[in-house]
This record gives sequence, C-alpha cells and structure tokens, in this order.
Amino acid sequence: MKKIILFSVFLLLGLAGSQVFPILLGAEIHAHLKPFFDVMLYICLAFIMINVGREFELDKTKWKSYTEDYFIAMATAAVPWLLICGYFILLMPAEYRTDWGAWKETLLLSRFAAPTSAGILFTMLAAAGLKKSWVYQKTRVLAIFDDLDTILLMIPLQVLMIGMKWQLGVVVLFVFLCLYLGWTRLNSIRMIQHWSAILGYATTLVFIFQGVYVITKEIFGPDSAIHIEILLPAFVLGMMMKTKEHHTRADENASSVISYMFMFLVGLSAPLFVGVDFGATAGNCVIGQVGDMTWGEIAGHVLVTTALSNIGKLLPLFFYRDRSLTERLALSIGMFTRGEVGAGIVFIALGYGLGGPLLAISLLTILTNLILTGFFVVIVKALTMKADAAKH
Repeated sequence: MKKIILFSVFLLLGLAGSQVFPILLGAEIHAHLKPFFDVMLYICLAFIMINVGREFELDKTKWKSYTEDYFIAMATAAVPWLLICGYFILLMPAEYRTDWGAWKETLLLSRFAAPTSAGILFTMLAAAGLKKSWVYQKTRVLAIFDDLDTILLMIPLQVLMIGMKWQLGVVVLFVFLCLYLGWTRLNSIRMIQHWSAILGYATTLVFIFQGVYVITKEIFGPDSAIHIEILLPAFVLGMMMKTKEHHTRADENASSVISYMFMFLVGLSAPLFVGVDFGATAGNCVIGQVGDMTWGEIAGHVLVTTALSNIGKLLPLFFYRDRSLTERLALSIGMFTRGEVGAGIVFIALGYGLGGPLLAISLLTILTNLILTGFFVVIVKALTMKADAAKH
C-alpha cells in the first residue's frame, strides 16, 4: 500500500510540475529542458518494459490461447475508442456529423482511450503484491496486446491523415520483426541482468530509436520521420533474455526508484492546460468547429468520457468464463489505467494541428485516469484477495 501511495504522490507532483515549471522557468528554458525530460521518461519506460519482458512466460504449445487473448485485447481497446469517437461526433454541430474530415480527426484523437498503460499498470500491480496472481498474469498479456494493437492501428489512422508513406511500412515491418524475434528467441539469450546493466540496455535502446527519429526527421521532415515506440522493442528484449530467477535487494530498490521517477516524469510530460485558451488552439481543424466551452462544460465532458472509456474496458467480464466473476472484474478494472501510449496519441494529434476543446477533454480524461490509478489498483487487489479467499 505504501508503494501505491508513493506512485500516486510522484505522479501528482509531476502533474503539478508540468503546469508550474513553464511559468517559473520561462517558456524558452522549459522548451530546452523538455527533450531531456522526455528522454529520461523513455529510459525509465524501457527499463520497466525490459523487466516485464523478463518475467513474461509463454507456453508455445498453447499458441491458440494467445490468439484468443489478442482478439479480446483488440476488442477491449476498440470499444472505448469507438464510444469516445461517437461521443465526440455528437458534440459536433449537426452539419459536421456527416463530414468525413470530422470523422477522420475524431477517429485519430479518440484513440487515446484505447491503450492500457502497461508500464504504470505492471509497476503498481507488482507493488501491490499481485505478481503471482492470475489477474496479474492475464493483465500482463492483455495490456501488452492492446498496446500493440494501438500501435498497429495508428498506422492506418496516420495514413488517413497524411496519405500512405513508405516510412509507415518500415514501422510495420519492424513491429513484425520484433514479434518474430520475441517468439522464436524467447528466454534464450544469456545477458547480464544486474539493474545497472538493464538500465544500460534501456538507455541504448532509447538512443538508437531516438537517433533514428532525429536523423529521419532531418532528412525527410517532421511529417515523414520514422518514429518507433520504445515500448515494444524493450519488452521483446526482456522476453529474449534467459530469465534470472534471483533478484538482489539492490535490484529491487533500484527498480522502485526508477518506477517512482517514471511516475513523476509521466506527470511532468503533460502539456500546459491551466490558463490555456483551448478555443484559440483549434486552428483550421474540423473538430475545432465544436465551438468554445467553459471549464465547467469541459469538466462535465471529461467525466462522461472517463466513464465511457472505462465502461469499454469492462469487456473481459464476458470472457474467461472458467474464472470467477470477481477475478474477471479485477482483470477489467486493471485495464482502466492510461498513460504514456494514450498521451503519445494526443501528442500525435497535436502534430497534425488538431486542437480546441475536444483536445482538452482528451488530455484531461487521461490525467483523470492517471490520478485514479492508485484507487483502481486498490480495488483490483481487494477483488483478487476476495477471489483467493473464496477458493480456500
């Protein structure tokens, strides 16, 4: 419980910092520091995902069950996405509800609701002492698969926005190469697994893929750069490591510190939303035609979108019928957590010039779910313990 509270505290400190630092430091200094904070965030995320991959177990003789898991995860990602998309369309003026431009932009922006935050979720469930439970093991599979589905589906959504480009094909090929290596080389490569070595692997991966992005951005321009999310390659690297069963106290302490730093940096990465005129940020995008909203109206829509996105994540309740309803509910609530991947989609939307109140609602919905993460994990732990007690 202490760790869960600390995770929430560091997250809230980061969120406060994201709103205060630009004012205290000045826009120019903050703009120079932001890339450093982003790199640190990616390194912490890569460290967490390598460790998740190290603990990931697959029985290749039961590959059909993983196919089922993938389709459940895909549906669990699709339902909240489509619910939010439909809600955003209803907020548009009537004459824009049949406009393809409005649908295209809302399909992209509302995708923020799809992915479960794997890094945050695994860290907090482990801190709650649930690593041995069925809920943790199954959540680990579904969260990875729904993040993977989000990454894959972003490619056709980006094609809708900018047209087909060969760079997107490179990303698809890389994703399938990662999946192939993870499956064929599972738990087979001997590597040093001290916490400092894993931090080194994480740093190397981040600099490689950030380097690819920076170089291709310089050559082809910002809209045609090759951007590969660190989540999947870091996870696959962990999968390929021959698992070391023994963890020292130093390894555990370092992992906790890096996880706290990750939570702080996730909060710190939030764009400025206090004192911002979101109506003025709408630009020429179609969804900007939704019009100005007061903060009270935005808050109401945030509550609705938060509820819709989490209702959509309850889909696992209807599957895994060999497990109790309590376990399935715990699994579904565990999928409520949002974070780095969903925020990444909002940043992509910003890059395409999307703005206005719907962008504010999307961002604040992610932040609301982030703040509630500790509460969700407490519920998951209580339900899991209740299910275990019922079995005995």
